[in-house]
Amino acid sequence: MIALGWSACGHDSAKSSIASDNAPDSATQYICPMNCEKGKTYDQPGTCPICHMDLKPITVAQKANTAEYFSRFSAEPTPLEAGKPAKLMFTPSIRGNESALVPLDLIHEKKMHLIVVSDDLSWFDHIHPAYTTSGAYEIKVIGQGEPFANGRGHDETRFDYGGKYWAFADYKPTGGLNQVNQIELNVQGLASTQTTYSSAKTVAKVDGYTVAIELPKEQKDLKTGISLDFPVSIQKNDKAVDPASFDLFLGEKAHVVMIETSSKAYVHTHPEAKDGRLHILTSFSTPGIYRAWLQFQTEGVVHTADFVLKVVGEKTNLEGHSH
Repeated sequence: MIALGWSACGHDSAKSSIASDNAPDSATQYICPMNCEKGKTYDQPGTCPICHMDLKPITVAQKANTAEYFSRFSAEPTPLEAGKPAKLMFTPSIRGNESALVPLDLIHEKKMHLIVVSDDLSWFDHIHPAYTTSGAYEIKVIGQGEPFANGRGHDETRFDYGGKYWAFADYKPTGGLNQVNQIELNVQGLASTQTTYSSAKTVAKVDGYTVAIELPKEQKDLKTGISLDFPVSIQKNDKAVDPASFDLFLGEKAHVVMIETSSKAYVHTHPEAKDGRLHILTSFSTPGIYRAWLQFQTEGVVHTADFVLKVVGEKTNLEGHSH
């Protein structure tokens, strides 16, 4: 099992700081609270071109920071085996000062979000590790056939098959910039049949809902390096459903995670509920085939609709919300 650093928006670890001064300096600059563009700042307030959250003032300490955050990973027992119980621990750490405890801020109602996918991206889980007094955030892996005590999407998962998995640990150190660390997990046991994705899938059916992504009419495929707005229509029993009626799920009407099949480029954005549809507003820096998962909640139940999107063009400097 190998732990790899992953920035808040790309494959390199982002530079952040432990801030002692939260006041912006006199020439205020702004940054995406999710650090979507790896430390890129703006002179004026506005919205992030990737996740479309409001830009926030960056502090003096954040601007001067040289600390490098990463997630130390461990498992009990090792090696991990498909169908058997285990614990996974993810500890936010500072490179060169690994023993220091790293306090985290609440982001979207949780201190750490963990996206776990199989290497072929046929399997997806969105979990929230539980804090332990050692500074680690812990996930319980339950055995095959065991029920989920706390429900999917909380602090439990299950590996029914062996093979390679990827975990994306998403968190914000107090006073620092948002981080996403990519960690490789290897699970022993019989592997499932590998799935290859080559063509787009823009309609999903989940829990009685039909969820359809409407790609821009002027282009067959999505393109890198430009701001995109593609709506999502939702129906139930052949009747349109207004996403404004959805529960708030982790502080938003919906969340979308997109991961490219080869590079594992990671995109996370928050659709807007407008005019009876969800609108996915984002940009891509890396071309390829993306698996996408849109999550929304109604009557306390979280629904996950999955898609396949094709993105064409050249790789750009826009770090597609590798969150």
